[in-house]
Amino acid sequence: MQVPLWFALLVVGYLGVKLIRPPAWLIVVLLLGGFLLADSVLAPAINALVK
Repeated sequence: MQVPLWFALLVVGYLGVKLIRPPAWLIVVLLLGGFLLADSVLAPAINALVK
């Protein structure tokens, strides 16, 4: 079974928010921080560490 990555992330994110109930500021910081890091000069280094 092949599931698109965006759908899997959406389901995991929804379940995480419903089950764990993190504060809204933490969700915003993680999303904004990930977005900003993906477009920074650190992106190649992060990509190398993730792989």
